[in-house]
Amino acid sequence: VQLQASGGGLVQAGGSLRLSCVASGRTVSVHAMGWFRQAPGKEREFVAAISWSGYSTYYADSVKGRFTISRDNAKNTVYLQMNSLEPEDMAVYYCAGSSRVAVLTRIHEYDYWGQGTLVTVSS
Repeated sequence: VQLQASGGGLVQAGGSLRLSCVASGRTVSVHAMGWFRQAPGKEREFVAAISWSGYSTYYADSVKGRFTISRDNAKNTVYLQMNSLEPEDMAVYYCAGSSRVAVLTRIHEYDYWGQGTLVTVSS
């Protein structure tokens, strides 16, 4: 399974970006999906997660109300819509996939990782 994240870039504070993550290969093994981020000098942290069905989602408190995770299983793609971006959101964003079906929030619960896409927020 390969995960390809895209959509990062430079945006002003208050702006929006939409990240995408496309799964390829043995996609039948990928069920729950999530997004994590890692800022310079910091540990990777959970951002958002979505169940296989898409009916269940979960967000870190820091992004709740601003970010929305969604998925299109027909396209093997998960999205992260990021609104009202803040300088504190600046990080490399990673998508992750798991063979489990429920919402997952911890790094070790994921089996597959994308290469990351950089989000830069200017103040």
